[in-house]
Amino acid sequence: MTTTKARTSRETPYPSSSDGPQERQRWPARLWGILIVLSLVLFLDGLDVSMVGVALPSIGAELGLGTSSLQWIVSGYVLGYGGLLLLGGRTADLLGRRRVFLIALAVFAVASLVGGLVDSGPLLIATRFIKGVSAAFTAPTGLSIITTTFAEGKARNKALSIYTVFGASGYSSGLIFGGLMTGIGWRWTFLMPVPIAVAALVAAYLLIPRDKPAASGGYDILGAVTSTGAMLLLVYNLVSAPERGWLDPVTIGLFVVAAALLAAFVLVEQRIAHPLVRLGILRKTSLVRANVAIIALFGSYLSFQFIVTLYLQDVLGWEPLKMAMALLPLGLLVVVSAPFAGTVMDRFGTARFIIAGMAALVVGYVLFLPIDTSPVYLTAILPSVLLLGVGFALGFPSINVQATAGIDDHEQGLAAGLVQTSGQVGAALVLAVTTALIATEAPAEGGAPVPEAMLDAFRPGLVFITFVALAGLTITLVPLLRRRSAGAHRAEAVPVAAAADEV
Repeated sequence: MTTTKARTSRETPYPSSSDGPQERQRWPARLWGILIVLSLVLFLDGLDVSMVGVALPSIGAELGLGTSSLQWIVSGYVLGYGGLLLLGGRTADLLGRRRVFLIALAVFAVASLVGGLVDSGPLLIATRFIKGVSAAFTAPTGLSIITTTFAEGKARNKALSIYTVFGASGYSSGLIFGGLMTGIGWRWTFLMPVPIAVAALVAAYLLIPRDKPAASGGYDILGAVTSTGAMLLLVYNLVSAPERGWLDPVTIGLFVVAAALLAAFVLVEQRIAHPLVRLGILRKTSLVRANVAIIALFGSYLSFQFIVTLYLQDVLGWEPLKMAMALLPLGLLVVVSAPFAGTVMDRFGTARFIIAGMAALVVGYVLFLPIDTSPVYLTAILPSVLLLGVGFALGFPSINVQATAGIDDHEQGLAAGLVQTSGQVGAALVLAVTTALIATEAPAEGGAPVPEAMLDAFRPGLVFITFVALAGLTITLVPLLRRRSAGAHRAEAVPVAAAADEV
């Protein structure tokens, strides 16, 4: 017990009590600095997922890349990010959070610089994969630094709400910054993060306190190989299957291999002394619900973002800058909500926050379903944009708070890695199915696709996205309704018992 307290005092500059006068103390400037640096890096991670999508046509034109090659500029990042998140969280626990965070951030900055300078498609895809790998280490490590620096309760909820809203802002602002940077030149979508990452690296080196490994034991090499292999293979197959065919023998075979690797991973984790993932952590129902919710939220949102990009540019013929301005309210809503999310979450609880966020997403998707080829922005597009901003601002931080609440310090990296992995792999799954539902070719007149036919091709994907969000809302809502029902039954039982005593 003495060792644990000593380690906590070295790692935690903020008072550890979650109650009493300490909770109302102002955070010192150094503590705010740590939070801002970690939040900025998460913003860059999210930005990189969505920003490059706007620049793909320009990249293809300059480098002579076809559609399949351009796809891997996006999926390469997802492969590195989603496939290695669990390993990233565990590595932070074993080697020390500060060390892992600094190294991964330095790799991110270098890969961003190289990506903006290369003239080769394969090299560009390779840099995207490397950036995804670095994000797989910075994201769970940064989150575990937050949760071990701020005491569980109001302080941690406030810090996590600010931190995760920065991440949500990165995802939601990707199209905006992508449109602005593509207007200057597509290479700026890769170069823009470089000076920000370098500044964050210097600040992190100066501000984040040195720490010792939070977990003991050796590396679970076999678990890392099987889990990472399964995630990489699954994400790769989900991304490539629409082009190859879902019933193609290669697609089926890869799914079988991925399932076998996943089964082997579970078997290894049950038998090894120091597992990569302690499977018992999945008995915590709040963590499981958080993972399901992030799949529905992130998967539906990124898939909708993908369709909206094609709709605004290909169907309506909008320039990237005009598209960025149309989506600007979404990003602004997410950003301005950061100072208030923690306070409201403390009052109403994470479950209600998640439900409100998912409900806003569902309504936003439903309102967008009747869209046509000559929409009025204020009535046909803006309401959905605003609702999606509200949904992401409410849902994203509350899901992360729920995922890490009640988790021991030495497993914070694991819990963070699990929820991040679910978000990335879930998004790949939903996007892959969405892409499969979209017709690859629409009828054309004079060599140009007919806008109405293109829009009709998008509608099955929009319906599926709405269904995913609705499923996430339902799964989150049912446990809350059951608890209320159980509470009502207990309340009714009290007078009955009292009457029996009187008799």
